[in-house]
Amino acid sequence: MKLKAPERVTWTQSGFCPGCGHGIAFRLIAEVMEELGLSDKLLLTVDVACCSLAIECVKYDTIMCAHGRGVATAIGAKKVRPENPVCAYLGDGAAYSIGMAETIHTGLRNDNVVVITVNNSLYGMTGGQMAPTTLPGQKTTSSKYGKDPERCGMPFNIVDAYQGFKIGYLARGALCDVANINKAKSYIKKAFEKHMNGDGLCYVELLSACPTNLNMQPVKAMQRIKEEMVPYFPLGEFQDNTKEKKEEE
Repeated sequence: MKLKAPERVTWTQSGFCPGCGHGIAFRLIAEVMEELGLSDKLLLTVDVACCSLAIECVKYDTIMCAHGRGVATAIGAKKVRPENPVCAYLGDGAAYSIGMAETIHTGLRNDNVVVITVNNSLYGMTGGQMAPTTLPGQKTTSSKYGKDPERCGMPFNIVDAYQGFKIGYLARGALCDVANINKAKSYIKKAFEKHMNGDGLCYVELLSACPTNLNMQPVKAMQRIKEEMVPYFPLGEFQDNTKEKKEEE
């Protein structure tokens, strides 16, 4: 990240917990918008869970969405304002549980929006319950003996779900150290570049820490990303497709 914060990042008191990855994610989005000259044009849709705390942290034209409906709202905004960059920002609970239908069908249609999903392997806002991304054996407030994959299933992996779709871009980064944060920024920047080129759905998942609900110190929660989450959620770029442009007659 840059030493100087982008102008669209505010200095009001953040509502994010210490060590949470959401603050880093929004900082990266703001830096990318500044570098691409899109700060005045971005339309942002955010979920009502932890993501909603961004309302006080960044200054963009922002739509607060019903839980799990950030992607659908972003698609609607893009249809109304096709010249603007449009980004849906939500957590793994919103994207892969209550909003799963929207997540799947935007992939089927290859809608031209950016989706950034923060995956911290649990429900953060409501008390740290088990989520679709919870790891096998992981203890949460609703799986106090550890998640049983035989009963609850393996962690949902968006890369596997989108394997049969041809979307504009699909990548996964991790907000756990300087090298990975810089790599995550490059994924976000590429997603917006391809989005503005009209390549279709550009989806970036970011592995994040949730020290509060994991009952860990922030440093330990960051280490957990690399040691425990990455084996289930590999990092990298998984799709990079350019939409063929029809030649003007």
